[in-house]
Amino acid sequence: MRFTRALSAAVVLLGLAAAPAAADSSPSASPSQDGDAPTTAGTSFRTATEFEQGQVATANGAAGDYLYWSFPADAGQRPTVKATVKLPETHAAQTWRVDVYDGLRRRQACQWGAQARTADAGTSSVELACVLRTVRAWTEPWANDPLPGTYYVRLTAVNVPTSDLGVPVSTEVRVDSKDIGGAAAVDGSLAEPLVPGIAVTSGADQGDEDEKGAVLSAIEPEDGWSSGWWSDRWVWSGIGAVLAALAGIGGYALTRGSGRPSRVPPGV
Repeated sequence: MRFTRALSAAVVLLGLAAAPAAADSSPSASPSQDGDAPTTAGTSFRTATEFEQGQVATANGAAGDYLYWSFPADAGQRPTVKATVKLPETHAAQTWRVDVYDGLRRRQACQWGAQARTADAGTSSVELACVLRTVRAWTEPWANDPLPGTYYVRLTAVNVPTSDLGVPVSTEVRVDSKDIGGAAAVDGSLAEPLVPGIAVTSGADQGDEDEKGAVLSAIEPEDGWSSGWWSDRWVWSGIGAVLAALAGIGGYALTRGSGRPSRVPPGV
């Protein structure tokens, strides 16, 4: 019995000693996410570099280049695009601009933010921002509302002096979204998100490797694309219906009185 207890205690002590070492050696999620962030940018819509929301995409370029990235945005999200351009020590005044396009390559207006800024001579960096409208699950064909799917970010310098064309710059782009929820919910949804190559995927019953290779985009939200019909609006509607029923029952109980009056005349 003593030997068994001593052996059990030794095993417990060894387990406690090994636990911190195992915890210290386990990899964390943050470095891997940062390591997966892209370090290059595309030169057109078709070659736009894909990155996820929350990642910081970096790229080296030159004044006068068009730099393109793409990211996914789902219904109910309000994306905020932020871009930082680091300039060399010596340069003339430059105006940088960030534009955002949806999956149909329609330019989306910014609700607020410094979409274009001019960096005076000697300025080390310039920061840009664009807060888009809330992405809708469905809209009329004639409307220009943002819809679920791929969004493109284009960063470039406009009206660059000839002396500054080709001047090396480094850029950083990050996208974060605020979940608006049921306040932006609509009755309807798209059959498929506006993602490049989605028609090839949905139209192929039995796709082979060539058809899979034709899909241009592989990015999507972490939880997948929402169906568009469910939102927290249903929860609040249900709560409102229950409260209305309780109010009706309470009002009836207060106004019905003590019941039917007696048929016997008073004093009899």
